[in-house]
Amino acid sequence: MKPKHLALVLLIMVLYGSSYPVGKIGINHDIPPLLFSSLRVGLIFLAFLPFFRFRLPEKKLRLPLIGFSLIMGMGVYPMVYFALDRSELVAPIIIGAQVSIPFGIMFGLFFLGEKVSFIKWALIATSFLGIVIIAYDPRLIDDKIALIYVVTMAFFYALANMMARVLKDVETSILNGWHFLSFVPLALLSIYFEGNPLNYIYPIDPGFMLVLLHQALVVSLIGHGAMFYLYKFYPVATVLPFYSLFPIFGIILAFIIFNETLSIHEVIGGLLVLGSVYLIHQQNKKEALSN
Repeated sequence: MKPKHLALVLLIMVLYGSSYPVGKIGINHDIPPLLFSSLRVGLIFLAFLPFFRFRLPEKKLRLPLIGFSLIMGMGVYPMVYFALDRSELVAPIIIGAQVSIPFGIMFGLFFLGEKVSFIKWALIATSFLGIVIIAYDPRLIDDKIALIYVVTMAFFYALANMMARVLKDVETSILNGWHFLSFVPLALLSIYFEGNPLNYIYPIDPGFMLVLLHQALVVSLIGHGAMFYLYKFYPVATVLPFYSLFPIFGIILAFIIFNETLSIHEVIGGLLVLGSVYLIHQQNKKEALSN
């Protein structure tokens, strides 16, 4: 990888890692998860609107496009904010999000017929063992539901990524612009379960607006857009191992922002999860090079 692309991918991982601690700041502004998610989806759509054309791709891609948009908007984003809302700690949420990789491998097996080696099955088991160890952290005794939320998020994110494989030739503006499908359902759910949105967002809090701009534009628009840019130059197997870095940046930011330190449960569980995910990436890379 060229030095400029290496610098770019490291920047992307910093942006991805920042999503969780900065999202926690937004939740701490008393913005409920469904409203937060709907505002993020709406802002992503507005950001892509100048480049977006209301046209459908070819027929075979329409269902995956709709599924991708709804799963990202109504599955991934709300579960992240529910997890951050429920947990006082950010690091377990960051680590738990990594099980999207094992979920993705299992989806590839069941839906795409991809082969899964014994080594990968062992690494999948090890990654989930790491989550179990984190769940026994005494500091999470009242927040275990947060891990359920984040594992559910990882499930949805893996499902969305499986659909994204089919949509790899669809323009980024179309892929992200169709997030508008999730905005109305999320807004209605927020009104029904969380009450009048104006009670939370008015008067406008400049701090929360900065958080929202970060989540929608910096992470989703710049981060995801830059990652699609890199895929034009390098195969997925070259880029994917770098995903193991974003939890490290996220945990560092959680320490800087919230003075949050890792417990022994998080260290051991985190090493099992992150180590397993990294080795899965390496195994994928070997398999890609051998084909």
